[in-house]
Amino acid sequence: MTKSLAIVDCELDDFRALIEQRSGICFDSSRERFFSTRVGEHIKEKSLASGTDLLRLVRSSNLEYEALLQRLLTQETSFFRYPSAYEALKKRVLPEVNARKFWSPQRSLRIWSAGCSTGEEPYSIAITLAGSPSFSMGWNTEILATDISRQAISRAIQAVYPRRSVANLTPQQVDAYFNPAGDQVEVKAGIRSKVSFVAMNLVQCPYLGRLDCIFCMNVLIYFSGERREQVIRTFYDSLEPGGYLLLGHSESLGNIPLRFEKIVFDDCLLYRKPGGENILSDPGGQW
Repeated sequence: MTKSLAIVDCELDDFRALIEQRSGICFDSSRERFFSTRVGEHIKEKSLASGTDLLRLVRSSNLEYEALLQRLLTQETSFFRYPSAYEALKKRVLPEVNARKFWSPQRSLRIWSAGCSTGEEPYSIAITLAGSPSFSMGWNTEILATDISRQAISRAIQAVYPRRSVANLTPQQVDAYFNPAGDQVEVKAGIRSKVSFVAMNLVQCPYLGRLDCIFCMNVLIYFSGERREQVIRTFYDSLEPGGYLLLGHSESLGNIPLRFEKIVFDDCLLYRKPGGENILSDPGGQW
C-alpha cells in the first residue's frame, strides 16, 4: 500500500500528537519513513481505507491504540543482547552491592528492567543472578520488569521464545535455564519466579522504592528531550546511593544536570549515583 492511498502528512502528525500525549513517546523526523511505513501496514492489516479511519478507531478504543503502539515499538531482541552490560552487572555492580549490604540485617537486591519489551532482558538479569553464588542464599532479590505494552508483558509472562533468541547463551546455560518447547524454548520456572512484570508508562510511573540497579536499554531514544530528562530524574531519585543506571550503547545522559559518576567497564558505560561505600572500584574499572 502506498502512502498516498492510505495516509497523508496531516494524519501522520495527528498520530504523532496522539501517541506523545498518551505515552510520552515521540516519533520525530529521524523516524519518518519507519513511522509512516508501520502506520500504513497497520491500516492495511485492519482493512481500513485511510489514516482518518485508523485515527477514529484508536481514539475510540484503548485496545486498538495499544495494538498500534505495539506495532510501532516492536523490535527484534534476544537474551544477553548486549553481553558487556551483563558482565558489568556480574563483575562490577553485584560485588559492590554484596560488599555494601552483606552485614545488613535484611540483605536486599532490587533491579528494575525499565522498558523490558517481551522479557528477554529481565530474564537475562535473573540468569546472571543465578550464576552469582554470593546471591544464592540469604538475600531477598527482586527483579521488576515494566513496559508500556500490555501485549509485550503478556508474551514476557508466557516466557516462550524462538531458539534464535538464545543464540548468545552457551549450550550449558540453555540446558540449565530453559526447557524445550517444540521448536521453541521456555524459561524454567525457577528463573520466571524471580521476575515480576507490570505494564507501566515510564513518564507516569509511581514511586517504586529504592533500587540498586536500573536497566533502561534503547528506550530513551523514543522520548523528547523534556520527557527524557523527566525519566532520568525518576531513575536518579529511585536509585540507592551507589546504585547504577545502564543505558543502551547509543544512548547517553546528554546535558542533564545530574551528579551521576560515569564509569567505563570494558566497553560498557555505567552511570553511578554518588554515595554508599564504593569498596571495589578502582580507576581501571576492575574489581
